[in-house]
Amino acid sequence: MSVDPAVFARLREIADQLPQVPGTGKIEIADGQIVVTMSPVSRHELAVIRIARQLNDQLPQTHPGHLAHGGADLVDPVRGRLRNPDIMVFPEEALNDEEAALLPHQVLLVVEIVSASNPENDYLIKVRDYSAMGIPTYLLVDPRKGTGIVHDEPEYAGREHFVFGDTITVGPWTLDTGVLRTYS
Repeated sequence: MSVDPAVFARLREIADQLPQVPGTGKIEIADGQIVVTMSPVSRHELAVIRIARQLNDQLPQTHPGHLAHGGADLVDPVRGRLRNPDIMVFPEEALNDEEAALLPHQVLLVVEIVSASNPENDYLIKVRDYSAMGIPTYLLVDPRKGTGIVHDEPEYAGREHFVFGDTITVGPWTLDTGVLRTYS
């Protein structure tokens, strides 16, 4: 589903002007709406750090000049989407740009850590969005259940399920999910 470019531009203006309210997490735009999420819990952030660390250890061999980083925005103006994945793998040089967000063609992998409050967003909506954006691989990690899914191949036809403790293959990288913890 695409959003009128003028509507998306107006939503971006509004999102950029939203005050930084304490406790507010990410600001995203999807399906013609601004979505504001609450700040994640500590176990969520621990998963982000542990996955990014493993990816960053391997990137010099597989994709020199790339990094695994959380905090950057991902925008697809054609589809009217603004996302803030927990982690993305992209060329470090992309951060040297004046652009406010990365474009989908720059991103090799997105990682989302499922929140306790809105899991359907990661399981359904983001699978649809990231696939439509052409992101090659989407790693979904669910600390509620201690499980996850690696989505890959065209349109995420390939889905490899795992449980925490498995060593998994995500694109050209290998991740030890034994370092991840479930929510209490």
